[in-house]
Amino acid sequence: MRDGVADLLTVDFSRFPLAPGDRVLDMGCGGGRHAFEAYRRGADVVALDQSEKDIADVDAMFASMRAAGEVPQGASAQAIVGDALALPFPDDSFDRVIISEVLEHIPDDKGVLAELFRVLKPGGLAAMTVPRYGPEKICWALSDAYHEVEGGHIRIYKGDEFQARIRESGLRPYGTHHTHALHSPYWWIKCAVGVDNDKALPVRAWHKLLVWDIMKRPLATRLAEKALDPLIGKSLVVYATKPRPTGETDARAAADLTAGASA
Repeated sequence: MRDGVADLLTVDFSRFPLAPGDRVLDMGCGGGRHAFEAYRRGADVVALDQSEKDIADVDAMFASMRAAGEVPQGASAQAIVGDALALPFPDDSFDRVIISEVLEHIPDDKGVLAELFRVLKPGGLAAMTVPRYGPEKICWALSDAYHEVEGGHIRIYKGDEFQARIRESGLRPYGTHHTHALHSPYWWIKCAVGVDNDKALPVRAWHKLLVWDIMKRPLATRLAEKALDPLIGKSLVVYATKPRPTGETDARAAADLTAGASA
């Protein structure tokens, strides 16, 4: 379930460092917000989604970014239609993998994490985000239509269960946080008045607040969200690394993990 107010970053790139030239996969890229940010940072980006429409839109945005000079020289980006359960890439293809608000939609989430692990290079980093348990439970309690739709949410992860699932795939989590606290009340209101009822006054008012916050980034809402994120943050974000074979070390990987953990 997508909404225009969700077009902001869920992954914190201070906890998920990448460098120009890194090869980055955005699995289930949707509208492409994380792929665009990685591209702006000089990465070689592959945005993948099963939606042909989304991929066409993302590809058009990549072209617009290049034309506007918004990306560093040498960076590359492509958008492809593909299946997260059968990625069309060799093993150990990517330095970074992002999968944001996708796993809650897919019955075989273990299969998706196995594919993520396969294509991530040893020492590489993954950022995985899902709806947080508490705010999501409230949405489900308020509205069946919120999740009982084609392609909708089929599960709610508890934080420890999600991290256990990640560890089972072979990845090692190194950090977590919650984000988008101001979005939780918005979705609770939508679920209460009808998820498709965008004309309801409370929905329009809160949507206006969110758009204003995204565009202006005022100090008051930034401080409020920072205080509320640990309590009602809409998304849970987990950062993890793919271990290197025993005995192998990588100075950059160690530095990235230290930077990510301290952030």
